Amino acid sequence: MRIGWSAWAVAGLIACSPATSRPPFPPVPQAATTEVRLPPREATRLLAEALLADSIPTTRVDLRDSWLETGWFDPSSGQRTKRRPVGPTVVRVRAWADPTHPGNSKLIVETLYHPAVDASLPERELDRQVPRDHPVAIKVRGALQALVKRYGGPPAQAPPPAAAPDEAPIGAEPDDEAEVEAPTPEE
Repeated sequence: MRIGWSAWAVAGLIACSPATSRPPFPPVPQAATTEVRLPPREATRLLAEALLADSIPTTRVDLRDSWLETGWFDPSSGQRTKRRPVGPTVVRVRAWADPTHPGNSKLIVETLYHPAVDASLPERELDRQVPRDHPVAIKVRGALQALVKRYGGPPAQAPPPAAAPDEAPIGAEPDDEAEVEAPTPEE
């Protein structure tokens, strides 16, 4: 039995479903970042609740893929806006929760604005991180700090192993006064 090329094309399109609902781009490099002792889904849910409690209106929270976003909103009122997103008076927040250590997540939260209107560029290329002293950036950092304070931050780094007291560091000259064990005669 011979299957035509169109049947293979349809089968290929059906098989190519996206594996994630996350945006196809990474966060901006200047995004606020922290690690919290929560699994990604729980970190996403609690971050969404903290943002909403602080007048940052999330419009999409995807627990399965551990990310959230707001629409464009007015930082002074916390209300969604239909105004053109130009300048820091209209912002958007997006957050990702990525697994790090077992039971821990890295939270990355970007707070964006568009500095200008440019129809020749894709929307993502216009996204800029707001300054650190922007009211929404301050709220985002506060929400992240509250999660770390309540649930804990990254695990403590283990100190490097110390050299045993009877071992000299590599390349060190032997100490003249150091005790040296005499070889034992073979029997």
